[in-house]
Amino acid sequence: MRINERIRVPEVRLVGPNGETVGIVPTDQALKLAQEADLDLVEIAPQGRPPVCKLMDYGKFKYENAQKARDARRNQTNVIIKEMKLRPKIDSHDYETKKGHVVRFLKAGDKVKITIMFRGREQHRPELGFRLLQKLAEDVQELGFVESSPKQDGRNMTMVLGPHKKKADAKVDVQAEKDAKVAEREAAAEIERAGRAPKEGQLVAQKKERKRSENLDPEIEA
Repeated sequence: MRINERIRVPEVRLVGPNGETVGIVPTDQALKLAQEADLDLVEIAPQGRPPVCKLMDYGKFKYENAQKARDARRNQTNVIIKEMKLRPKIDSHDYETKKGHVVRFLKAGDKVKITIMFRGREQHRPELGFRLLQKLAEDVQELGFVESSPKQDGRNMTMVLGPHKKKADAKVDVQAEKDAKVAEREAAAEIERAGRAPKEGQLVAQKKERKRSENLDPEIEA
């Protein structure tokens, strides 16, 4: 942006500090108004005929823009694609384990690329991989959706699942779930400690004075 004396056109369309339209004025007059108001004359639309300029605190303007840019970068979420590989004849136990990982990824707001790896004669049975991918998509449909349908890629068949929740929302939910588990463990520990504490009757019994034991040897004075 050109500011103050760097604006060398004969006249500008001037906008006041509060956004009000002043009109077309000579550039010298606009600079004088800026000096009187202890502000800068900033060219905000150089393509205008004449260019549009505004009276503002340019230092404050740059600072606020830098802050907005930092906030935007901080709130920006990187798209992460996790990958899970399966065999078309995977057993039920391994399938449940792999599905658990997929569920965890989707809950965290990450995309998941599912790859079915074919070997040998399995390449002639692509329907096995297709059915397996369909089953997995149905099992996790509450958390994700099929973003990229199953497709054959050489010896592999791939499918991409996308999460229903955005990354930022998923982080909040995961943290809330962790906090709930911590609170639950603390409550269980408190109940266990209360169960181990002596009852009121036991406390009274402990406070009673013990009787002095009788001497077994009569020659020893009590």
